[in-house]
Amino acid sequence: MTEILASSAIATDKTAADPVIDHPAWAVLKDAVETIRPWQSQDGSIDLAAEGAPPGETVRAQVECVAEAVEQLSPLVPHDAAYHAALVADLRRWADAGFGVPDFLDSLLAFQPAAHREDGRQHLVVFPMYTQNGNPDRNFEAVVLRMVWPEWLSELERTRYDNPLFLGITFEDFTSGYDTNSAVLFPETIAVREAPERFTWGGIFCDREAARFRRVTEAAVSALGLELPADIQDMIGDQHRCEQAFVLWDMVHDRTHSHGDLPFDPFMIKQRQPFWMYGLEELRCDLTAFKEAVKLEAEGNSHGRDVQYAVLFDRMFRFPVTGDRVRNYDGLGGQLLFAYLHRHDVVRWTDNTLHIDWDRAPQVTNQLCGEIEKLYRDGIDRPKLVHWLAAYELVSTYLAPHPGSVWAKGPEALDLAQPPRKLVDDVLPDEFPLSMFYEALAKKLRHVIASTKGITAAKAERVAA
Repeated sequence: MTEILASSAIATDKTAADPVIDHPAWAVLKDAVETIRPWQSQDGSIDLAAEGAPPGETVRAQVECVAEAVEQLSPLVPHDAAYHAALVADLRRWADAGFGVPDFLDSLLAFQPAAHREDGRQHLVVFPMYTQNGNPDRNFEAVVLRMVWPEWLSELERTRYDNPLFLGITFEDFTSGYDTNSAVLFPETIAVREAPERFTWGGIFCDREAARFRRVTEAAVSALGLELPADIQDMIGDQHRCEQAFVLWDMVHDRTHSHGDLPFDPFMIKQRQPFWMYGLEELRCDLTAFKEAVKLEAEGNSHGRDVQYAVLFDRMFRFPVTGDRVRNYDGLGGQLLFAYLHRHDVVRWTDNTLHIDWDRAPQVTNQLCGEIEKLYRDGIDRPKLVHWLAAYELVSTYLAPHPGSVWAKGPEALDLAQPPRKLVDDVLPDEFPLSMFYEALAKKLRHVIASTKGITAAKAERVAA
């Protein structure tokens, strides 16, 4: 392997501006990672005694391929040198220890991409990890990415939406765990011996978000007969413009999880709560981004209007009909937004055509945000179960619960002698089923949504061509 890499133009005068994925060592690295992945168990280990397992020396050879390829590629991204040195050490230590549960804490701590955010900066990342909304197992993944950090966004973060850990990123290339619906790179997904005291970065792939938003929105607009304002039609046709909208949306959304009147740990995903609570939290963060976008538009920021319609369309068209119906909290938030706007005559489904009152949409959407914020503010003075019931009442005001729901019958139907976490067992997997409108829309968009698996900007443009 060393001889192969040595003959592959490694000693040329490559600079950090050169694409990592054009170097021959990247193909070697990808191939080695893809070879290792099927050997790994759910926890990332490799059981060499299992039936059909490869010999230990075969595994070691592939791990060494990864390590050598990283060493060859690292000069192209010199800002990652310390991380790559730790990564190579973690890889070889894993092999020396017999391929047990991986521990890549040292390399995780050495990877500090948020310390220097620069538009277009490349990073080469290799970790044993699961990919959210992708592969649930902690297999090895390799991804080359670029930062999205234009000057206007940097200024907004510095002066208005402080979020020093946030990374807007795009794909250059990736292994198969990212040929999925995953659009994030989060440190908490990485296999480590213990969680660090604090995480120092979190990345969201705005190119994937923008590409699938465009494809699903175009299909939904066509299926529903919706007439769009000319500038929004232009936005949906422009991948770069949509990426800029999503990176701003994501930055504001991400910081909102720890801002505002919060009656609970903002990282509530670690807690056992009814899934409508997660749905309201994600919707609150999105609607906060929407509210800020309305302000930015009024101040003359051209990205403000784009963010508003990215939030509206992704939430109303894609979220409710994506994924299964088991505790689909993002889908629930999308259903709630549509139902709220429909109840207030902002959206109308008449003559098999969807109509939107574009002038009133910002005001009424902000009104829903205000109702959720009031729920949170009042929740500070409530016991947990009372807060959950109040949230249920808010959601069920606009969405019909399942007719078999125990929670819909009120507190008298619940066994209040049980602790609140036990009452979560009484929540149905699909507590708020799809309306007839969304059942019909789901059938029309099913194949389009399936086609967005693994989508990138480049793939989207090839299909469009």
